[in-house]
Amino acid sequence: MTIEMLTDQDLPTAMRQVSDSVDAVFADILATPPGASERLYEAMRYAAIGGGKRMRPLLVVASARLFDVAPQNALLAGVAVECVHVHSLVHDDLPCMDDDDLRRGRATLHKRFDEATAVLAGDALLALAFELLARPETHADALVRAELISTLASSAGASGMASGQMMDMAAIDATLDMDAVVQLQQLKTGAMIGWCVGAGAALGAADAGQRVALSHYAQCVSLAFQIADDLLDVEGDEQAV
Repeated sequence: MTIEMLTDQDLPTAMRQVSDSVDAVFADILATPPGASERLYEAMRYAAIGGGKRMRPLLVVASARLFDVAPQNALLAGVAVECVHVHSLVHDDLPCMDDDDLRRGRATLHKRFDEATAVLAGDALLALAFELLARPETHADALVRAELISTLASSAGASGMASGQMMDMAAIDATLDMDAVVQLQQLKTGAMIGWCVGAGAALGAADAGQRVALSHYAQCVSLAFQIADDLLDVEGDEQAV
């Protein structure tokens, strides 16, 4: 579970480096135990390992680098937020939500296993996120760990990502104006991206001015990302994603 400090390199190289490191952590902490939990761990590994852009962990690592945070600390925080992200994808794909058959070019988790296993795997990944943030290996200061846990819970819950998904589902039968679309995007994507950038600042004990600047940056990035993601939903090829 190691990652080298990011250097001034091109974005694809940085993304690949972080992605490989995230996969290595997942492979370690999700080692499949024998017995009753084996199927659950297999489902969690299927969902978490070897896919996705890993943009959220990259933002954690990159923002933490600004404050000379140890790469290992940033990586664990990045894996935690990726747990929440993967959990959201697993649940979004379920028939009661988006009812998708494919994710990242292969069968969605509930198609590969079954719906009940998908629900449990998503729940377990969500719980794992907070377990990782609570570990002393993430940061020596318990107050920093508590801040990371509290802010991630807020960003993922009813005041963040979950409300964004609720708005997105309701929008199927409604026409949203520009303000509503921006609010949806800020909740569904922006809250979690804001956490990623803020996590690096929290790990590095950034001052108030630095945190405000990073928050403004996160708002711009999240809006651009959600616009691109929405366009891919219309024009993209699921087999090629």
